Amino acid sequence: MATHSSAPAVPVTKVAAALLVRPETAARAQVIADLVCELLPDSAVVVYVIADQNDPAWTAKAKAGEIQVANVVDFDAGTLGAIAVGRALQTFDCGTLDRGEFSHLDIRRKAVSLSYVPLIVDDVLVGAIEVIAYERALPAAALQWLSGLAEIVAPAMAAALAYESERDISLQSISRVTQMYDLEKVFNSTLELDELLPMIAKKFADVMNVQAVNLWMLGSGEELQLVHQAGYDPTVTVGSAQRAGEGIAADVSENGESVLIDDGDDSRLQRRNAGHEDTAIFSLMAAPLVEVDSLVGVVEAVNRNDGLPFDEDDHFLLTNMCETASNALHNADLLQAERKLEVLEALVKVSNEITSTLDLDRVLQAIVNEPNSVIGYERAAIALEGRGKLQIKAVSGAAKINPQDPDIVRLQSLLEWASLSNSPMLISQHGEQVDAEREETAAKFRAYFEQTGMRGFHSLPLADDDGRIGILSFESSDPDFLSTAHLEMIKVLAGQATVALRNATLYREVPFIDLLEPILSRKRKFLAMEKRRRMLMVGAAVAAVVFLTAVPLPLRVAGSATVAPVRSARIQPEVPGMVQRVEVQEGDAVLQGAVLAQLDDWQYRSALAEAQAKYESAVAAMDRALASNDGTEAGIQRVQADYWNSEVSRARQRLQKTLLRTPIAGRVATARIQDLVGESLHPGDTFAEVVDTSHADIDVAVEEADVERVRNGENAAVKLEGLPNHTFHARVVVVSPKAELNGNQRVFYARLAVPNQEGLVRSGMQGEAKVSTGWAPAGWVLLRRPAIWLWSKLWSWVGW
Repeated sequence: MATHSSAPAVPVTKVAAALLVRPETAARAQVIADLVCELLPDSAVVVYVIADQNDPAWTAKAKAGEIQVANVVDFDAGTLGAIAVGRALQTFDCGTLDRGEFSHLDIRRKAVSLSYVPLIVDDVLVGAIEVIAYERALPAAALQWLSGLAEIVAPAMAAALAYESERDISLQSISRVTQMYDLEKVFNSTLELDELLPMIAKKFADVMNVQAVNLWMLGSGEELQLVHQAGYDPTVTVGSAQRAGEGIAADVSENGESVLIDDGDDSRLQRRNAGHEDTAIFSLMAAPLVEVDSLVGVVEAVNRNDGLPFDEDDHFLLTNMCETASNALHNADLLQAERKLEVLEALVKVSNEITSTLDLDRVLQAIVNEPNSVIGYERAAIALEGRGKLQIKAVSGAAKINPQDPDIVRLQSLLEWASLSNSPMLISQHGEQVDAEREETAAKFRAYFEQTGMRGFHSLPLADDDGRIGILSFESSDPDFLSTAHLEMIKVLAGQATVALRNATLYREVPFIDLLEPILSRKRKFLAMEKRRRMLMVGAAVAAVVFLTAVPLPLRVAGSATVAPVRSARIQPEVPGMVQRVEVQEGDAVLQGAVLAQLDDWQYRSALAEAQAKYESAVAAMDRALASNDGTEAGIQRVQADYWNSEVSRARQRLQKTLLRTPIAGRVATARIQDLVGESLHPGDTFAEVVDTSHADIDVAVEEADVERVRNGENAAVKLEGLPNHTFHARVVVVSPKAELNGNQRVFYARLAVPNQEGLVRSGMQGEAKVSTGWAPAGWVLLRRPAIWLWSKLWSWVGW
């Protein structure tokens, strides 16, 4: 049997170094356990710590040797409980102990003794070292050594516990800061109150890890209403209301102070739990939501999920979260206030528009179009009663209504059906569910929504004391396009629209009102002006009349202009031949009669020489006959000489025709003319083209009403689209005597002659031309077209 040797010396330096490099409790405890097990053979070691002095319990932090141990042992249980009471070194004989005294140990070998060394610092028990001896009990020397070791390691374990406590507090603080940052980020992610309220309740429940969170908001009459509930709280339901003295939330709302209830026997919880004993609330917190020094709601947190009651830390967290939620609610309320202001401004604008006129069409268009600036509808419509029949009179975004349009037909049918009810109607479809009280209504709108793609419909009758005028409707593909503020606006708008439509309808029934109304309206506006302004307007009118009748202005007849084709000449040979030489290039300027090219002429020169030789032979023969007084022969030879003389002339002409000349002055327009050398040409073939660009002809389309004012020789100015920086001055050469069809209008063409020495004007260009036809009064120059049109209309009506 192994025996323990005399007490070993405590390796202070080694132990201290090992503990210093390990700040955590578990690591230091393992160093201690390994050291004791190493120095005390045939034993097992467990190191315990007390982490919470307020709620003490033995927590096994390390073990060494053949042993298994429970992680947490009750503070006053068994042998460890004896240490907690005695707070001194103790040894127990396992043979005399009941197994329940050390049931926290799972020992697979026979243990002889259990020794315990408490770890005490400043009279505070922070832990203990448990040694299980298997072969023999620990001698006194070993126990003395353990006591010495405990004095060294106890401060280290206390420091490790303090370090971990401080670290946990720091981590908890960081976690709380992170949660608050995340909370503020989530709350500020939306300004929509309908989205924010359920988000507040859910985030409170998630962060605090509670059974339920109730969000109460202040309603009308100083009454709290439960608007959202995250989790399960059977004692209250969404929609419940409380007044002062009726519940915990109402009391918090009354005095503005938060509440922490950690006792399930509290009378307030007893009243709350009445009838819910199986699901009773055992702990509750409530804190106010204060927005700019005004209470707007109360948040309740019900039952921690770990079964413990709420403490001051939970209370502090709840109040801080309420501050963050209050800021988010304040921002959302600002948005709601701004939207209400927009709704009010839009309502005032529509009201001013429909009450400032008695024009029925204008009133109708204002009612269906103006509210779209604040209400997100896709179509608004008004149908009016007339002769016992309902008829659509205005649709938003449409100046005119086509009664045959399938969409209008469907809407007409729906409004006729909706008009049978004297109450407003609000129908929406979410998914496949249509929100309607009656199944027939739901079926009708399900089919209508499927056909039109709409998902929201709101209609309300337009009626006054004299009866119903019609019906007003709004539609959208968003089923939730109308908020409470929008519905209130539409309700007020319907009342104003009813009055305006009634007045406009009665006004339209006045005889000749369509003719007199514009005149009367202008007269009223004129008389409403201050006297000085009226005098200024009268003076301006007189000045305008004088200007129109007495001041002459140049009268110009305008029309579209097109450059006519330029004059050109085609150079064609009169005799066949091959091009021997070309004298010009493309674009060269040439004079009339200039040689452009020469054909090969050897055959023509040969013919000329042959004819010349025969002519000279005939003349010589005639001379010899005359010398010999042979009159007959001389006569014959004279005839031969005349014949060959004519052949010489014809051969010379044919030789001249081998020179290709231009009949007009101009520019060579044939591309790559030099490449024609060696080409064989026949009479009628085109060798080249010469165009005359020295002047251009421009045809101007003159309307029938102006043709009598355009005469030959009158000056004109022309602007061409291709030459916007040039103004060409021309003169009228001729005016066509016959009208031609130009599109849907008949016009006369006046031809203008334009000098074109620089060659800027080219055939086919288009532009505008103005022909000066003299001077005329300013009124005639400016107003002659409407005057002619009015005169023709009057003549067609009266016919004098």
